[in-house]
Formats: sequence, C-alpha cells, structure tokens
Amino acid sequence: MSEKLGIGSAFPNLTLNLVSGGTLDVPGELDTDWKVILFYRGHW
Repeated sequence: MSEKLGIGSAFPNLTLNLVSGGTLDVPGELDTDWKVILFYRGHW
C-alpha cells in the first residue's frame, strides 16, 4: 500500500497469517459493524 488511509477510506483486503496457524481475511471475515486492527511488529 503506497498511501495512508484517510477518514472514510476503505480498508484494503488482506490475508493475515495467524500465530496459531491458518489465515484470516481482513476485513471480510470480521463479521461486526465496528473493527479495530492492531499490528504488532514483534521482536525488536
């Protein structure tokens, strides 16, 4: 993604690898009206 998301921008479709195995399609598999997504970098 080359541009920052702005207010009212649509979140891009992403497939994330889960720590527990498997994948999660975001935002498609999040079946709620409100969503918060936190990306954690991991090891410093």
